[in-house]
Amino acid sequence: MSGGGALEPLAQPVFRRLWFTWLAANVCMWMNDVAAAWLMTSLTPSPAMVALVQTASTLPVFLLGLPSGAMADIVDRRRWFMFTQLWVAVVASITAAVVIAGAVSPALLLALTFANGIGLAMRWPVFAAIVPEIVPRAQLPAALGLNAVSMNASRIVGPILAGALIAGAGSQWVFALNAALSLAAAVVIWRWRRAPREPSPLPGERFVGAMRVGLQYVRQSPRLRAAMLRVALFFLQSTGLIALLPLVARGLQGGDAGTFTLLLAAMGAGAIVAALYLPRLRSGVTRDALVRRGSLLQAAAAVVVAFAPSVWIAMPSMVVAGMAWITVANTITVSAQLALPDWVRARGMAIYQMALMGGAAAGAALWGQVAGFTDVRTAIVLSALAGTVAMLAASRFSLEGGAEDDLTPTRPWQPPSTPVPLDPEAGPVLVTIEYRIDPARAADFRAVMQDSRRARLRLGALSWELLHDVSEPGRYIEYFIDESWAEHLRRFERFTAGDVALRERRLAFHVGDGPPKVSRFVPSAAD
Repeated sequence: MSGGGALEPLAQPVFRRLWFTWLAANVCMWMNDVAAAWLMTSLTPSPAMVALVQTASTLPVFLLGLPSGAMADIVDRRRWFMFTQLWVAVVASITAAVVIAGAVSPALLLALTFANGIGLAMRWPVFAAIVPEIVPRAQLPAALGLNAVSMNASRIVGPILAGALIAGAGSQWVFALNAALSLAAAVVIWRWRRAPREPSPLPGERFVGAMRVGLQYVRQSPRLRAAMLRVALFFLQSTGLIALLPLVARGLQGGDAGTFTLLLAAMGAGAIVAALYLPRLRSGVTRDALVRRGSLLQAAAAVVVAFAPSVWIAMPSMVVAGMAWITVANTITVSAQLALPDWVRARGMAIYQMALMGGAAAGAALWGQVAGFTDVRTAIVLSALAGTVAMLAASRFSLEGGAEDDLTPTRPWQPPSTPVPLDPEAGPVLVTIEYRIDPARAADFRAVMQDSRRARLRLGALSWELLHDVSEPGRYIEYFIDESWAEHLRRFERFTAGDVALRERRLAFHVGDGPPKVSRFVPSAAD
């Protein structure tokens, strides 16, 4: 896992080009969110409505993340990435036209912000899946750190551009520039020539089936589940400060749109500095320790910002909050990426993203309501306290996960052949494997077979069971069911080096004269 420096992935031309495209996309996102949040403060004084801008921006990711991830895994990722940018360009153009016409209202602004969030929901999973394709595995943490730098550089550039345009020309020109930048990003993606992948003779995965398999993979991956829980709790806490920041800025002495921009820029600057030093931090500290310390530091910084009497005290605290935020978010994201093989990466990261954005959307709505019933300072303090308690409660769900599985793709076995060709949709397919083991080692064998259960289900099996012959203590039958013959054959394209190692562990228990007997059955009507 030890790559070079934090900037080493930028030496890869494709990564460098797409990284700048990602930077432009994130600048557009921040420009839109800043302009929408500030515009909402002029449309209504309600803290809840201002906080709902953040909810409208992030909720689509929670609702549509999995369908988007499934699409990114079963269609061409380059074309899907390009489509997401075109979507954002169209929505931004409509928003600019509505504002120019003077027809904007709080409800319509939330609806347009939601539509822009749909673009984010579609874009994030596909880019998360593309990055491991174009950088070596040893450089993946650094590449993810650079993605975080992109996000936080945009946190500086986006608000500065938005603030300058709002002050000098009006919010409508922020949305117009957003449309132009998104269109330019789509052109860059269109010019990228993605390396062709080895074609599969099997029919493409079905949309609903692809989502089922993605959910099933996550359900059977303890490390990925831990990452999802930890990131949801962290964003539930940290979004309290971000969602209420426009009101914090207004409450500071001389607070205006420029103050809001400075606070966001300070947070982004802190995040960039921390991202560049993350490789050094990771070398001597566990992921769990980084998340624990970063969560506590972010909560403390948020409280200081809430009580800061001036922007000059709030800005350094926002720098610290940004450093803590990126340390926690990047550490958890690296853990999630390393728990996913390429064939399910977009779906897995989409589900992870749903947990992240679900926590952010819930946090924005929750702390906005709390601020409405109490005040902004009380809401931020309560979010910090809740985050600290949640962090302590979730610390038993480790991000380390023991020895990391080797997810290197491999095809050690040829798919089974049949005397008569089968319809790919024939199914379900019942697979049985008969083992003969030493009864004295039965407990150890069953423990290994539980690992096998998780592996079979991760690869798409509908169900799994291990049966014991009551008349022969050493005879066991493992069976699992695949949805169709095509899904069974697809299993052979999904094997990793970790699956091969697990198979060797199973076979070490087998004491029969030959290898375990494998049988495959389909409904007789399919013959």
